Amino acid sequence: MSKILPADQYQKVLFLFYLVFFAGSCISPPYLQFLLMQHVPTVLAALLLGYVSNRFVISRFSFSLIILFLCLHTFGARYLYSYVPYDAWSENLLGINVSEVFGFHRNHYDRVVHLSYGLLLAIPVQEFEHRYLGLSKVLSSLFALEFIIATSASYEMIEWLVAVVFTPDWADQFLGQQGDIFDAQKDMALATTGAIISISVVALIDRLCMKAR
Repeated sequence: MSKILPADQYQKVLFLFYLVFFAGSCISPPYLQFLLMQHVPTVLAALLLGYVSNRFVISRFSFSLIILFLCLHTFGARYLYSYVPYDAWSENLLGINVSEVFGFHRNHYDRVVHLSYGLLLAIPVQEFEHRYLGLSKVLSSLFALEFIIATSASYEMIEWLVAVVFTPDWADQFLGQQGDIFDAQKDMALATTGAIISISVVALIDRLCMKAR
């Protein structure tokens, strides 16, 4: 167990928090028959994060970004993404219906997570490439963007294959298309947009810090 938990105390606490969050999300899930398929990549990602954090230096900022993304994904996996009840929650807490206010005709939680994939994970990838592959800030940023695009496309293809093979009757619900034939392309575009935003913001901050010095 100690080999899985990060050595850094802050990261260890954050990782343990995620494990508790993950376990809680699996209690009485509304779509139990799909939970295992949703969480195969989650478990692999968590194990990989624990393994990598003991062998490479990951900044606390990057580690926090990764955990935040895992939490967003875990939350969506509990409700099969398409059925995350944010409208009911917003009505109970704020007295407003998010979909009605913004004119949404679909559940957009999956869009938020795909945007977050690029927004939250491009920086850890860029950091790793710069620190351990010896790439310049420009090259590591470019390859981090390409990494997000490539993995987004790969995930969409794997997800489609799993849905067709294991849940053909529920393929649309499992994939979260909600009737949109261009759902996969939009998801990849959002992940790319998120990566561009985060890399651009970090580059701007670095530039301002250099000028300040």
